[in-house]
Amino acid sequence: MSVQTDAVICGAGPAGSTAAILLARAGWSVVIIEKLAFPRRKVCGECIAASNFPLLEALGIQNQFAAVAGPSLKRAALMLGEHTIEADLPPLERAGHPWGRALGRETLDELLLDEARAAGAIVLQPWSVTRLERTAAGYRCTVRRTGSRVEEDLMASVAIAAHGSSEGRRVARRPSDLLAFKAHFSGADLAPGLLPVLSFSGGYGGMVLADQGRTTLACCIRADRLARLRSTQPQMPAGEVVGNMLRRECAGVATALERATRIGAWLACGPLDPGVHLQPDDDVFRIGNAAGEAHPIIGEGMSMAMQSAWLLCAHLLKGTPPARSRDRNWQRWIAIRYAADWRHHFVNRLRIAALFAHAAMRPRLLAHVLPALEETRLLARGAEWSGKIRCALDAKTTAWLALGVLRPQPE
Repeated sequence: MSVQTDAVICGAGPAGSTAAILLARAGWSVVIIEKLAFPRRKVCGECIAASNFPLLEALGIQNQFAAVAGPSLKRAALMLGEHTIEADLPPLERAGHPWGRALGRETLDELLLDEARAAGAIVLQPWSVTRLERTAAGYRCTVRRTGSRVEEDLMASVAIAAHGSSEGRRVARRPSDLLAFKAHFSGADLAPGLLPVLSFSGGYGGMVLADQGRTTLACCIRADRLARLRSTQPQMPAGEVVGNMLRRECAGVATALERATRIGAWLACGPLDPGVHLQPDDDVFRIGNAAGEAHPIIGEGMSMAMQSAWLLCAHLLKGTPPARSRDRNWQRWIAIRYAADWRHHFVNRLRIAALFAHAAMRPRLLAHVLPALEETRLLARGAEWSGKIRCALDAKTTAWLALGVLRPQPE
C-alpha cells in the first residue's frame, strides 16, 4: 500500500514535532516517523531559554510547560576544581517570562507530539525509515514497524530530516571525539535557579534542577581522557567512572551530590558532531541536529531544534498552498533561502559554544583568569551572546502563529 502525503518528517523530537504542528495547522497532510517509543530518556540538554516562550505559546504547550518545568534559571556558575564563581543571568525583556527553565526531554517530547497529533499529523511510532529516495513524483519513503517485517511506502512532496546529527553518517573515531553522559538525581543540594557549568581536563559539563525535583548532571568528555580513566577501573561502568571523576575534579559537584540518590542508570551517547550539517543543495530539508549541532555547553540544543523548525516552516508556508510544494524548482529556491537564514540565526551560537567548550576543557588556563571572569561578568555575557535573551520569533510572526493565520493562501 502506498500513502500520499504533503510532508514526511523523520524524527519526532522537538524539531520534528514542532514542524509537524505548524505544517498540519496550515492544512498540510503530515506523517511523522519515529523509531523509538515515548517516553524515552535521552542524553541531551534540558534547558529551554526564555527566548523560546513565544514559540511555546504559539505551539500551544506553554501552559503545560509552565505547570511542570523546573524553577526559573536566574543565576549561572562556573565550577572549576575547588572554585565556584556565580553571576546573575540577564532576564529577557518580556513580561511574565524573564528567565529560562528546564524540562526533561521525555516530558517535552510527549507534549509536542501530542500537540502534533491534535493538529492532525499522522504518527508512525515505533517505525523506522529504511529507504528515502527522490523521484520525479516527489519522495518515496519506505518505513518498517520496529521489531517486525511490516513495511509501508509513503509518497511525499516534501521530506524533512529531524533526526539526530549522527544518524545516517559515519564518523571516524578519533581520540578527540566527545562522548556524552547524563544522569538524574533526587535529593541533590543544588540551589534552585542556579545553572552551573563544569570545567575539567578534557571535557565540560553542567547541572540543573529540572522537573519533578530532579537534578540533572551531564557532561561531554574526550574519548582519550575517558580511556585513561577507565584503564584504572576497567570493571566499572563508564558512567560510574565519569561520575566519580566529576566529584573529584569539581568540588561543587561533590557538594551538590553528597546526599543525593541517582535515579536509574547513567545514559551515554556519542561521538558528538558539532558544526553545520545542512547545505543549500541537500536532497531533504534539515532541522534540529540534522541541520547543525552546537556544543551543549551553552544549553541551546532544544532551542535551536524548535527554532530551526519554525524557520523552515515560515519559508514553506508563507503564502504557499501545499500543491506548490511538489515543484522541484520551488523547493530548491526555498532550500537556498532557508540555509541562508539558518546560518544567520545559528552560526554565531555554534561559534560561541565552541569557544566556551574548548576553554572549559582547559581548567588550568581558566584558573589563571578566574578573577577576570568574575569582574567582566563573562558568564552573563555568554548568555547574551548565545541568543538566550533574544526572542526566537519576531512580533509579526508570533501573532501569525498564535492566531493560526500562517496558512497557505489561495492560488
